[in-house]
Amino acid sequence: MQSPLPVRDGVNATRLRLPEEGPWDTAMDYMMDRWGHIDPQGIEDRFDAGEIVGEGGVPLSRHTRLEDHTFIWYYRTLPQETRLPVEISILHRDEHLLVVDKPHFLPTTPGGTYIQESALVRLRNQLDLPDLIPMHRLDRMTAGVLLFSTNPQTRGRYQVLFEKRQVQKEYECVSAAEPAPGHAAVDFPVVVRNRMRKSRSYLLAEVVDGEPNAETRIERLETFDAGTPAGADGTGGGRRLARYRLEPHTGKTHQLRVHMASLGLGILNDAFYPDLLDKAPDDYAKPLQLLARGIRFVDPVSGKPVEYRSSLELSEAARARP
Repeated sequence: MQSPLPVRDGVNATRLRLPEEGPWDTAMDYMMDRWGHIDPQGIEDRFDAGEIVGEGGVPLSRHTRLEDHTFIWYYRTLPQETRLPVEISILHRDEHLLVVDKPHFLPTTPGGTYIQESALVRLRNQLDLPDLIPMHRLDRMTAGVLLFSTNPQTRGRYQVLFEKRQVQKEYECVSAAEPAPGHAAVDFPVVVRNRMRKSRSYLLAEVVDGEPNAETRIERLETFDAGTPAGADGTGGGRRLARYRLEPHTGKTHQLRVHMASLGLGILNDAFYPDLLDKAPDDYAKPLQLLARGIRFVDPVSGKPVEYRSSLELSEAARARP
């Protein structure tokens, strides 16, 4: 449903569905019941200023009846955010698409404590593109190629590509060169298939019995000594790491991280898999060693094959090079 309010400061207006009935006479009564304990004066001021609107952009008043509108829109009060010390690089821009290198630690879209500090809002404000919409998402801790639609007229044609799995994605990660104790040796390349489930109420994705719904092809590209700390013999202290190419054929939440962990090759600096670590402040010196390296598809507007590649490097692999 199209919002009657424009994007402001890079952020969409919030849409709220009003209940069809209840112990509230007005829309303001309902909002006071839900959020009045937080900012009752702010709610009243928004109604008085006409900043809460219904379908068609009609402003609501303190006396607008609950049943008069199904959906209403309003702008949230945005909290102060500390700017994350990471930057976005633009790889490609045309009249239909914006392709960027998203850094580690920056979320794709607003959520939780990150509103202004998301790739979407930063780019909307930086480039003055209020209609910018991501075509897919990368986890906050994953870096790499991220596509945005800049043109609402052609957006649907690109969305169909993702819906029909006509987009090929390639990732890279750094992990141990050999599986952890208790796991079998792996003959690369290998295809991991299983059934994954992610609950809304549970932080982690899990592998369950049943028909496979997640598939990833994994190839080992190179092995090397860890770059730090240096050992007396000039190597990286004796720990062998490897860089892997990951080609997901499905797109389940945390799929790549789960599949690598299932082989005993949990991705370096992963705080979720194979073991959930205690929450800690972001350590910008130790990003998750997972990168969306490339994406390719047949462009639905030009009809030509296109490929976009990340210019980033995983820090552990780069550190080990001469």
